[in-house]
Amino acid sequence: MSQEFGKIIDGKEISSQVKESIKDEITAMKEKGLRAPCLVVILVGDRKDSQTYVRNKKKTASDLGINSIDVLLPEQTTQQELIDIVQSYSKKDDVDGILVQLPLPSHINEEIILTQIDESKDVDGFHPVNIGKLAMRGRKADFEPCTPKGCIEMLDRSGIEIAGKNAVVLGRSNIVGLPVSMLLLSRDATVTICHSKTPNLKEKCREADILVVAIGKAKLVKKDWVKEGAVVIDVGMNTDENNKLCGDVDYNEVKEVASYITPVPGGVGPMTIAMLMKNTLESAKKKLLK
Repeated sequence: MSQEFGKIIDGKEISSQVKESIKDEITAMKEKGLRAPCLVVILVGDRKDSQTYVRNKKKTASDLGINSIDVLLPEQTTQQELIDIVQSYSKKDDVDGILVQLPLPSHINEEIILTQIDESKDVDGFHPVNIGKLAMRGRKADFEPCTPKGCIEMLDRSGIEIAGKNAVVLGRSNIVGLPVSMLLLSRDATVTICHSKTPNLKEKCREADILVVAIGKAKLVKKDWVKEGAVVIDVGMNTDENNKLCGDVDYNEVKEVASYITPVPGGVGPMTIAMLMKNTLESAKKKLLK
């Protein structure tokens, strides 16, 4: 039987399925007399891209029946003021998730702020305790970071086996590269992490059964970087020479050799907010369905 190439892993469709399931669960909770899950999103400053992300999160939360509280703070907010706000929401029993929109203004220490979030409400999955648990065999993080979690969800829902496969992750960021590597390892893949200092990058990528690309360079990965039949997950979000959205993978080339591939846009992107909502629901269930 001949190998099929270029099957699309449709993030829009998969995220719609995830969100429909979340909506059904929340409806059932409300029918039992339980409150809706509650998500607090804190935005400091007026970055247009961050404002767009926050608006999208609020709309999705509303569509699914999640109570969303937006805390919009001016650029000149001090670090201590932000710490006080984060701590006050961390103490509220009726708040299930707290997300501080990144990046923060340069005068605020991101690491200090993230550690102020109660780890049981860290629905973004970036608290050092949650990342630490993710890295330890036999431990389970309260929450997994949303984009890496979305990558794994896409593989699972596409029927792609992870255990025993060679997985190569291109990129080592705290947001995607490192956590997705740990999630793949926890699913019994053999994982190689590559980055800007890795020699023979193309050859390393060609060893992958599953290739996750999150390096921030438009169309870096070409057809000859990918072995025939590999699964390619493109986390990149860039603009090309025509000012159109594109990923880190040259989609039109690589789809000719990949068995499965995520497009950009419409691949990993829609999964991130869906996983945030899933984490928020899971947090509420831990409290309300004891």
